[in-house]
Amino acid sequence: MPDASPAPYRIEGATGAWEVVIGLEVHAQITSNAKLFSGASTAFGAEPNANVSLVDAAMPGMLPVPNRECIRQAVRTGMAIDAQINRWSRFDRKNYFYADLPQGYQISQLYHPIVGEGSLAIQTDAGDKVIGIERIHVEQDAGKLMHDQHPTRSYVDLNRSGVALMEIVSRPDMRSPAEAGAYLRKLRAILRYVGSCDGNMEEGSMRADVNVSVRKPGDPFGTRTETKNVNSVRFVMQAIEGEARRQIDVLEAGGSIVQETRLFDPDKGETRSMRSKEDAHDYRYFPDPDLLPLELDDLFLEECRASLPELPDVKATRYRDVLGLAPGNAEVILADVANARWFETLLAEAAARQGKPEPEVAKAASNWFVSDLFGALNRLGRDIEDSPVSAGQGAELLALVADGTLSGTLAKQVFEIMLETGDDPAKIVEDRGLKQTSDTGAIEAEIAKVMAANADKVADYRGGKDKLFGFFVGQTMKAMGGKANPAVVNDLLKKALAG
Repeated sequence: MPDASPAPYRIEGATGAWEVVIGLEVHAQITSNAKLFSGASTAFGAEPNANVSLVDAAMPGMLPVPNRECIRQAVRTGMAIDAQINRWSRFDRKNYFYADLPQGYQISQLYHPIVGEGSLAIQTDAGDKVIGIERIHVEQDAGKLMHDQHPTRSYVDLNRSGVALMEIVSRPDMRSPAEAGAYLRKLRAILRYVGSCDGNMEEGSMRADVNVSVRKPGDPFGTRTETKNVNSVRFVMQAIEGEARRQIDVLEAGGSIVQETRLFDPDKGETRSMRSKEDAHDYRYFPDPDLLPLELDDLFLEECRASLPELPDVKATRYRDVLGLAPGNAEVILADVANARWFETLLAEAAARQGKPEPEVAKAASNWFVSDLFGALNRLGRDIEDSPVSAGQGAELLALVADGTLSGTLAKQVFEIMLETGDDPAKIVEDRGLKQTSDTGAIEAEIAKVMAANADKVADYRGGKDKLFGFFVGQTMKAMGGKANPAVVNDLLKKALAG
């Protein structure tokens, strides 16, 4: 049987097809109220130089003290990708001089990182693929130069100086922009589930350095370039494609690729040279003499592991095998930790209100969550964390449908009123008289009127045109103002039309 898997990603050049080799170095700001080696705030959006301690400004005699929470979050992240946790690690000084680096060096971990090898499974068009992760090390961020505040001067903002970062370094295992995008989305989701980084790429708390090289399929790796500080999944994918095409053009014209650092221009979809790429010896790394090595004991590691939540892959298995959710619904729910938390609350409260186990209410809950709630949020331009309807109110609405108080049509009407007013569904049903009726006498009376007004269609139905049944259901529901119990209507109509 022929292989139906899609062809691997290739870029066609004048000399034939080229393969792209991609690795990502993701800088993720660690969730913490203080910086890596000082107690200064990490709040986003503060006035320039408002969140700077004497340590961050490198005042003489100031000694760094590691923030335990930053170390804890890095370890938890390593555990979430099933990586090796190094019980002994060490900080090094990376020496270079720049105006936004007041110490004249960055404290990082080159030789002995806190987290070793791990991996991340992603979904591709060809199936699952495992991307190797080489290491996660902890380091401090530099400050920021501001070039647009004065016509002839650049200002320095040290608010980010000393902010704790995890640098998550992948293996060069990705072979297409789509794979890199899938990896980055999956990694961001895990960081947000764990709570070690908020993943907000727009605010700079997660950004990627993109390593790209090209080669003819089967050849050794080519020379790579590094495109720095790309701050969205879309831009990462564009940067890979643009840089790969640039390298192919250079090589096919007889040139060679220079190992260098580049910047991505999102307006042009192109990269441009920033500086030649330094090697480790250029930074004169050496162990930081002000910091003792980190030594992690069993109790600390056990506490870190016990604090981990249910992670996306485990949750996906439970959604499929235990709750029986449709794959499309599960994908929407799992896409972001905020979605998953909201849905889990909805599911638990719906099950409690209906007195049923969660698997019995999961299908209806997920359908309402993905179709009705997300449809409304998209229409309103809101996200789940800004929903005008709470998970408890959603569970109450589902319970009113389950016990027959509301039909599906009435439930949609009630939901629209909930969005507008914020009122609970039971109150809306009571105040507006929207309760579904199962009064057989009232329904039979309306059925009789509908049949009398459509005697020709009754004759056609009895003559074998079974599809007309839907017409009679619709007319009866319309006559009842949408409040009739559909199951009762169907049952009574079948009897009346059979007569």
